[in-house]
Amino acid sequence: MTEMDVRSQTAAVIPAYQDEKHIGDIVRRTRAQLDHVLVIDDGSTDQTSQRAREGGAVVIVHSENRGKGEAIKTGLGHWFDREVRWVIVLDSDGQHLPEEIDRFLSAAGAATRPTFFIGNRMNDLVGMPFIRRLVNHYMSRRISRVCGQEIPDTQCGFRMLDRQLIPELLGGGHRFDYETEVLIIASRKGYRVESVPITTVYSDQVSKIHPMRDAIRFFKLMWRYKIMRS
Repeated sequence: MTEMDVRSQTAAVIPAYQDEKHIGDIVRRTRAQLDHVLVIDDGSTDQTSQRAREGGAVVIVHSENRGKGEAIKTGLGHWFDREVRWVIVLDSDGQHLPEEIDRFLSAAGAATRPTFFIGNRMNDLVGMPFIRRLVNHYMSRRISRVCGQEIPDTQCGFRMLDRQLIPELLGGGHRFDYETEVLIIASRKGYRVESVPITTVYSDQVSKIHPMRDAIRFFKLMWRYKIMRS
């Protein structure tokens, strides 16, 4: 399958929360790559929805903040009922360059078996804070073991998945732990997780991760899947 064929069958999901400063630009740049762009406004109280629509996105609004995982699931469910083959997920705050969607399209066009694609920033560590680099390395090792395959950058939210996998991904966690659980589910469904090199970008947005709360969720998730595996 050519990259052009993959492009015509690919849609984007952009979960967003309080991202009025960046979302319009991210949508416009994503629309330059793909015809179909969906933003899930996860209960924002600013102008996120308006800016996304002005950029050319279809927007679904959650009446309250449900978490990034729930926003992604809403987006995946939307595209499952439509004629697309692939879904790209990227962040709304500028950490992912829409121009690098081409790298995912090329990888998907060359795939010969069921594959889940995830961005890999670990070859470009100059812009990554040292503590985040250590945490990412630790978590990626733990998650790779549970998945049964090497995934260098499990914490990257820039991803591309096959529509056929969507029904398996509509349950599970509802916040940042969801992105980890997706990798485990895909691996156990026989998907190869392939890393796509991307640029490390850190914008001026404040992280929405709550270190203690989300760390507890991570360890609970690891324990649950360890029990299931044993």
